[in-house]
Amino acid sequence: MKEIKEVFSKALLCFVIFSVLCGILYTGAVTGLAQAFFADRANGSIIEIDGKKYGSELMGQRFTDDAHMWGRIMNVDVSTYRDKDGNALMYASPSNLSPAGEEYEALVAERVEKLRAANPAMDETAVPVDLVTCSGSGLDPHISPAAAEYQVARIAAANDITEEEVREVIAKCTDGSFLGIFGEETVNVLKVNLMLDGIME
Repeated sequence: MKEIKEVFSKALLCFVIFSVLCGILYTGAVTGLAQAFFADRANGSIIEIDGKKYGSELMGQRFTDDAHMWGRIMNVDVSTYRDKDGNALMYASPSNLSPAGEEYEALVAERVEKLRAANPAMDETAVPVDLVTCSGSGLDPHISPAAAEYQVARIAAANDITEEEVREVIAKCTDGSFLGIFGEETVNVLKVNLMLDGIME
């Protein structure tokens, strides 16, 4: 019995020590360092201008009017979940449709037709694939430079500005590949639209 109590006491002591080390000290140190050196990223990379929050630069938002740049397809559901006050909660997800399936093929063809109708100046120019597909998260905030260029004429006409002015905005919101070799250039859709609206410089 005495040996069992000693084993139990040692096990309890180990539990307490590791709970303090891993649950309090380590967590506190990581949180403190993140807030000290990477506060913006640690808090969600929120775009805040004059005290108003417009969203995270790491999450996509849906734009469908002619005056704004369109991002990737979002599979948004607001009918399934609600908060404690009864308000609809939005979440996004991939479609889980097979790229080889007829349903997916028809869906992409429909999206291509919609984009061509909205961007008549592009005529029969191939529609960039990222404008007709969604990412794994369904909330991708970026599109390719080619996808941004595809929309330049429409955005310029809708905002009564030149195409070069639109391209200047796109250039300001384009991120290069990591260290110049990893990944590809991407355009942040939310930043482009905030600049088009004169909210962000």
